[in-house]
Amino acid sequence: MKKILIVSTVSRQFYLFEQGNIEVMKSLGYEVHAAANYSDANERLDTLDIIRHHFDIERSPFSLKNIRAYKQLKEIMKSENFDAIHCHSPMGGVLARLAAKATGISSVIYTAHGFHFYKGASKINWLIYYPVEKLLSSYTDVLITINKEDYERAKKFKAKRVVYVPGIGVDTNKFRNVSIDREAKREQLGIPKNTVVLLSIGEMIKRKNHETALKALANLENQNFIYLICGRGQLEDYLMNLTKTLGIENRVRFLGYRNDIPEICIASDVFLFPSFQEGLPVSVMEAMSVGLPIICSEIRGNIDLLDNGEGGYLLNPIDIDGFQFYIKRLLENNELRKSMGRRNSEEVLKYDKKVIKEKMRKIYCENI
Repeated sequence: MKKILIVSTVSRQFYLFEQGNIEVMKSLGYEVHAAANYSDANERLDTLDIIRHHFDIERSPFSLKNIRAYKQLKEIMKSENFDAIHCHSPMGGVLARLAAKATGISSVIYTAHGFHFYKGASKINWLIYYPVEKLLSSYTDVLITINKEDYERAKKFKAKRVVYVPGIGVDTNKFRNVSIDREAKREQLGIPKNTVVLLSIGEMIKRKNHETALKALANLENQNFIYLICGRGQLEDYLMNLTKTLGIENRVRFLGYRNDIPEICIASDVFLFPSFQEGLPVSVMEAMSVGLPIICSEIRGNIDLLDNGEGGYLLNPIDIDGFQFYIKRLLENNELRKSMGRRNSEEVLKYDKKVIKEKMRKIYCENI
């Protein structure tokens, strides 16, 4: 049986983003191994049919522990005699490609889930990550990019082949075929009748930029809305206190980590996503799957999913006035919300998991 190794920095990558790829590999008859730092491991990994290999990789490119991790990864590759590797994450991609070169693995696939250098990125990101990615592309048989900006840049690198695959896909059926009483769900969430529900999904971190949405909502007057935020993170207390400072604490609900995201999306009316940086955001595709209009930042990834003024609005992530203006427009126009939502529910079909899995099947068949 042929063997393939998936490499990432953290093990949650495998159940969050690689389940579809693993299913494709298994269907092609591969024994699937997965190498990562398993210090974050939980029971969700048990649902995957993989053989685990721990190595002490760290996210930071400056960590000296990665020297040891590189040696560990080489030993894993030597002992198992893999036919191919598929690596992910910046440091996972660096160590895996170097180790594959050193051990003579003939087929190397790398997925860039959003280069750390992009339009608007800091100079330090360009100085650190750009030269490394460009150099290691020469050790890459297939470089997969998940948005068009990265694809255009990667075509100038030295990988044997550069492919655009739009993300990991979204299970549109999971969102469209949910059996739920929308009004009952809204009542369960404590939402009064005839209230417009705004929704954001994302970690409470600076990159997700929840602050812009909160400040925009604070400027709205005489509007009947509730804003739901699903996610956890280090800024949770700060954002909760911010709602009090802005005087909107009674209109904002922090729901934390949720297992009922499809139901919450169906219970909502508008999706807000003012993030500073994305690869290709799954949460936006999920919101599109249930037919929500989107107001989001005009950044890489988002601009692939949304046509401005068609399925929603694209704005500078710090344009508080712009977010306020378009939130107000959608709050006051139910028909516009519905028409934009219908467009999104059709547009998202090209990002369905079945489409992505077929693209990945073709890549594996042609390159391993």
